[in-house]
This record gives sequence, C-alpha cells and structure tokens, in this order.
Amino acid sequence: MHKFGVPLSGKFLGTLLTLPFLTSACGGGEPPLAAGTPPGVPVKLETVVPSTIKESSEFVGSLEAKQRVDLRAETEGRITRIFANSGDKVTADTPIMELRLERSRAQLNAEIANVNVARAARDNAKAELKEAKAEKLSAQAEVELQNEDFERISMLVSQGALPEQRLDQVRRDRNRAVAELEASQERIEADRASLDEANATLVQAQANVEVATEDLQDNKIVAPIAGIVGDIELKVGDYVDIGDTITTITQNQSLDLRLSIPLEKAEQLRVGLPVELVSYQKDEVIVTGGISFISPQVDQQVQGILIKASFPNPGGKLRDEQLVRARVIWEERPGVLIPTAAISRLGGQNFVYVAATPEASEQEQSQAGEAQQIAQQKPVKLGAIQGNKYQVLEGVEPGEKIVVSGILNLSDGTPILSESSSSSPVR
Repeated sequence: MHKFGVPLSGKFLGTLLTLPFLTSACGGGEPPLAAGTPPGVPVKLETVVPSTIKESSEFVGSLEAKQRVDLRAETEGRITRIFANSGDKVTADTPIMELRLERSRAQLNAEIANVNVARAARDNAKAELKEAKAEKLSAQAEVELQNEDFERISMLVSQGALPEQRLDQVRRDRNRAVAELEASQERIEADRASLDEANATLVQAQANVEVATEDLQDNKIVAPIAGIVGDIELKVGDYVDIGDTITTITQNQSLDLRLSIPLEKAEQLRVGLPVELVSYQKDEVIVTGGISFISPQVDQQVQGILIKASFPNPGGKLRDEQLVRARVIWEERPGVLIPTAAISRLGGQNFVYVAATPEASEQEQSQAGEAQQIAQQKPVKLGAIQGNKYQVLEGVEPGEKIVVSGILNLSDGTPILSESSSSSPVR
C-alpha cells in the first residue's frame, strides 16, 4: 500500500476507492500502463550495418551484340520452303530457307557451252602449232640445201667455171630460205602462246561449270553462325536476288556497350573498371560487366573518350541495340548507407530517429515489464545518394537501430513500438 506525504481530501479518497470498480467494469485483464507512460507509435526499425559506398557516374548507351550477321542471298531464285521462324535459336549451318534456282540451271548450261567452245579453240590452236612445227622442219631443210648450193657455186665461180652473177643468185636464194626459217620459228612461238591461252580459257570454263553445278545443288540458305533468328518478312513464293537481305542471326550471349566518357574522367579510366546496367523502373542492377576497351583517341565533337564495356547475358534478358542506363563505378569503399525514407529535415538540417532506451527507475521497469523504447532525433551529415539510400558521413554508426517508417508521427523522445517485420539490416 502506498503512503502519501500529504493529507488526502475526502473527494480524492473517494476517487481512489472507485478505481477498482471501474477496472472490473471494463473487464480488462491487462495490467495498467505505468503512470505518465503514453502508448508507443508503431514503427519499423532496421539495424545499421557496414555497407559499400560506390562513387559512380551514370550514362545512357545502346547495347550491341558481339556477333551479328545480316543473312543475304548468294544466289537468286524463288523461295520454295522456309525452315526457321523468327526468334528461333539455331546452330551454325542450320538451313533457313530453300530456293528454286531457275536461273542457275540456265547459267550451268551456258557454262557447259563455253567449255565446248574453249575446247574447240584449244584443239585448233594445237593443230596450228603442229603445222607451224612442220613448216619449220621444211624451212630448215631448205636452208641446209641452199647452204650446200652456195658452197658449190662459190667454188665454181672462184675457178672461173661460172659467172659471178650465178653466185649472187644462189646467195639470194639462201637468204630467202633463212628468212623463211626465222618466220616459221616466230609462228611457232605465236601458236604456242595461243595454245596456252586456249588451255587457260578451257580451265576457267571448266571451273565455271563446277561453280554453276555447286550453285545449283546448294539451293539452301543456311545460318553462318549460331544465334537467334531475326524477323523474316519473306514468304514462300517470293523471288530473291543476289544480295537481298533474308534475316539476321544474332548472338546475345555477350554484349558490348559503347559509351563516351568526359575528358575530366580520363585519368580514372582503366580496363576492368566495373560497369553496372541499371533498370529504368526499379533502379536495380541488372548485370555487372567491365570496361574492355578504351580508345586512344579523343572524339573532337563531344570532347569525350570512347569506351566499350562487355556484359554477360546468360538469361537472354538483354537485347541487341537495347537502350540502357549504365553506371560506371569509379571507386568502392566501406561506409554507411541508410534508406531515404529514414531521413527527416528540419530547418535545413537532416535528421534520423534512433531507437533508444531512456533511463528508468527499478520501480518503473518492474511495472512496465521491460524498458520502453523512444525515438531519439539525431542530426546526420549526408553524402551522395546511392540508389534509394543515402551515404551517411556523420551521425550514426553500425549497430544502431534507426526508424525507417512512420517518421512523420515522431518527435524527439516519442515512445515507439517496433514492428515484428523489422529485423532486416540496413546495407
């Protein structure tokens, strides 16, 4: 029973005597709150833990596949079958479509005719060379005969048996025979060159026949690389010419991102520097890659440095030519991050509410069962924002519990009740 150091008036004593009846009338089985203790405000608490601070810059760029092929027709013909559908995953040499190569058949017939013409020209060149060689043999025999006549007549003229005019005539005949021998030799050389040319023409014509035959047999357009088939706009029955684009084959397993980095960041660039791709909707990191190329030249138009960052794409979520947000991570260091929802502002100063336990007497603790937590307002110095969290430079330390919900209902010293779902740490 409590003892009071002041005398009780009759009115106050009556009030005290009435309290047990009021309690029974309410039917409450819970012990009453300690005198002067207001009910706590429900809040969510999170424990501050060490985090990684990232100094970064954001850019926008377009992804490009490392391997992408525009599949073009190498022959002309009418489409008879289409084996693949847009979006199919195919391996190298997988047939995409089949053509009926009508013009290739005509080309083959023309090439066969060219072979026959070339063979006839080659045979004619052989015959002419053979004839030229025979003429040379006859000319050689004539030269030998004229030499013998010249020696014999020359001797008779020197003996006075024949006049000098006879020797002059024999000399002219010998010179004519020598000239005909030289002419036959030149004809042989010309005919041999003609034969070589005819042989080369025949070989080329035969090669053209082989190519035309292969073109006729190779009537399927196949994928040169493994990848995903792009849009196929052509239909069965369409006619395609040489060079017409059929579709694309794209490998999305790995992608490159081209970015222009400002010159003031040039000294921080290095191959392997982390680059994150960030979702537009949720500001979440989709995938992390790294810088794989740094241009040795400066783009004079934008005064920037071209870099390429490479990213894996095992799930195929990223696409060739997709516009993405990229975050270049210049530096990583330990620090403290807290949610933006935990920050309150007053008079230009940033604050957080930290869960604290006020000092209480043994009598109050025994009545309450356990110490009542209160929200203690603490000023903080903030750094850069990272996602949906602020870097804290001063004010809170790892291990402290901060209020991350319901801060609009709080003031310094407000009693709080921690929600059961608030066990996750702040990272």
